[in-house]
Amino acid sequence: MLAACQPAAEHAPTIGYAYVGPELLKIRKEISTQSPTVATVRHGARLELLQQRRRFLKVRASSGAEGWADENQLLSEGDMEMLRDLASRSAILPSQGRAGVLGDLRVHIQPARLSPGFAMIKPGEKVEVLAHTATPHTFVPPRRPLFTPAPKTPRPAATKKAPKYPPPPMPKPPGLPENWLELSGIDPEDPDPAPQPAQPAEPSKPVPTEDWSLIKAPDGEVGWVLTRPLQMAIPDEVQQYAEGHRIVSFFSLGKVHDGDLTKDTWVWTTISDSSPRTIDFDSFRVFVWSIRHHRYETAHVEHDLDGHSPVLVHEVHYIPGVRNSGDAGTYPGFSVCAEWTEGALERHDYALLGNVVRRAGVEPCTLPPPMFDWQAPPPAANRPAPVPPPAPSTPSLTERLRRRVLHWFGK
Repeated sequence: MLAACQPAAEHAPTIGYAYVGPELLKIRKEISTQSPTVATVRHGARLELLQQRRRFLKVRASSGAEGWADENQLLSEGDMEMLRDLASRSAILPSQGRAGVLGDLRVHIQPARLSPGFAMIKPGEKVEVLAHTATPHTFVPPRRPLFTPAPKTPRPAATKKAPKYPPPPMPKPPGLPENWLELSGIDPEDPDPAPQPAQPAEPSKPVPTEDWSLIKAPDGEVGWVLTRPLQMAIPDEVQQYAEGHRIVSFFSLGKVHDGDLTKDTWVWTTISDSSPRTIDFDSFRVFVWSIRHHRYETAHVEHDLDGHSPVLVHEVHYIPGVRNSGDAGTYPGFSVCAEWTEGALERHDYALLGNVVRRAGVEPCTLPPPMFDWQAPPPAANRPAPVPPPAPSTPSLTERLRRRVLHWFGK
């Protein structure tokens, strides 16, 4: 009965909510990494925030387990909205090829090293490459707060005690010397000299940038990864012709049978290190398998382009000239959007006639809105949703016994 009279333990009040960033997050009993794990939660799980110590937050999982987690591994409601918006906008983007990684590669919600990561690509996994962008190496994306901190109570201003003896008055500043014009280098007869010509401004140095790729992981999650660790999964017998250029995208236009071998006809786009990062590729090439020489050969190549993704693979209607009028029809092909003439964007269609590539048509090209613009103004700081009052819970056994004892004694 004495034990029943003890008050039940109350839960700490909630100061906000957050979501789990990484694929798996261990909630520890204390801040130290050697502290035992009280719960393991998955990406996207909603946590209640209870307390903050430096960059660590005390959280409560849906199971009721309470422990500590690093603030950098938690996402705000604004971060989750950004991921959902990124997934919806990426749903209409065609894949530009598959890629793998040699080591672990972290997936971020924004193309910046300091943006929160929420997944990890393991060696051997293949991802779909959707888009490309470049951001400054020092770009720090604005983070939205996980919760609104409680306002600090201002300290009352300390009242200064009047000194017993007043301080002596300040001395007057000294006057100008008689030869102040000579000392300042001004001619007394011409006190208003002609203004000196303005010095030309030094040219600004280019900002070093990093290449980022928008990818879709095998589980369907969409996010940003560094482009350099990605290895496009095109066969080595074709990849050897890259000549040091980075392969941006690649597609299969069909298959060719050579005895027991089955080979694809490939089209790829590449970019060199000297090309500006405002474009996606500067050349493309079509590789066909030669049944006579049993090797890949170049069927078509174009250089010095200002190309923009996406490259589209589709059936192309080809109407040849008078001499080859019998070749009219629909063929496998692709289209490329680039600045062909003085900044005019055009999409050129190409048809594959066996081992020969022919230009099939031209139409205006409109670029889709960029998937990320680091120069855009940061979004307005969101106001975290108000914390709802705790739902009424069923009294515990200890509380019910305590109330009954008090009722027996008429209290």
